Amino acid sequence: MPAPDARSPIAPPPLDHERWMREAIAEARIAEQHGDVPIGAVVVADDGTVLGRGRNERERDEDPTAHAEILALRAAAAALGSWRVHDATLYVTLEPCAMCAGAIVLSRVPRVVYGCTDPKAGACGSVLDVTGEPRLNHRPEVLGGILADECAGLLRAFFAARRGR
Repeated sequence: MPAPDARSPIAPPPLDHERWMREAIAEARIAEQHGDVPIGAVVVADDGTVLGRGRNERERDEDPTAHAEILALRAAAAALGSWRVHDATLYVTLEPCAMCAGAIVLSRVPRVVYGCTDPKAGACGSVLDVTGEPRLNHRPEVLGGILADECAGLLRAFFAARRGR
């Protein structure tokens, strides 16, 4: 077997996408307990270490920027001691919005895995494609549809309860 070229990137070890999406779903359930839309996120290092967790806290904190992804990225950056969140994957139950997709790009997260698409505000390909914009200096890999039915079910149940159905 030939020696690897030192210039070639080494693929990170495979992560169990369903396992980590279930962790994000657990965060989403916590958000729902305090009246926020059930969206959760987890940042996982390539070695499987959880670097940060987040859940929607907009209602609880009365903060329009308190999205699950933003809070998980802040925690990951603090854990790493750097605003660059390299060698990690962000798992989130709903396709990130424009604000969160911008934060993903700016934090240099290499991979994003989301549950269900957001046809009203998704910015990873549904409404906009911030993460794939060729004029930006970073474009993470994006994979959607992991445990999509379960993620969408949380949102449907939440909004149905709000409407009294």
